[in-house]
Amino acid sequence: MSKILVVEDEKSLRLFYKMDLEREGYEVQTVGSAAEGLRVFEADWPDLVVLDIRLPGMDGLDAMGRMLDKNPRVPIVLNTGYSSYKDNFLSWVADAYVIKSSDTEELRAKIRELLDARQTRVRRSETGRTTSATQPEQGV
Repeated sequence: MSKILVVEDEKSLRLFYKMDLEREGYEVQTVGSAAEGLRVFEADWPDLVVLDIRLPGMDGLDAMGRMLDKNPRVPIVLNTGYSSYKDNFLSWVADAYVIKSSDTEELRAKIRELLDARQTRVRRSETGRTTSATQPEQGV
């Protein structure tokens, strides 16, 4: 079962995403701030992160940069209500950019696509030793 970390400051959306993604068969952990997200990211090494951009304190773009510094193998989906961030070059580092909607089909489809691609890469890169899809390489 793939682990997904959802970083979203709106409590109702956190609960909605958690229920929706758990129905899809994912293990979902939710947090309300970038700082909490970074703590969970480093402690649990999720398989994928769904990250809001406008968050209290540190914003999602800064959090994404820190997460990728720790482990560049984890796909990150920026999930925001603002399409204007798509033009911000800092957002281009994300694996996907999804505009928030009450219909989560686009988000769920992107998550499936990224996790499937990740698993394919992991299987192809195995050369006699098993490597974790989420653990960073030594020295990363």
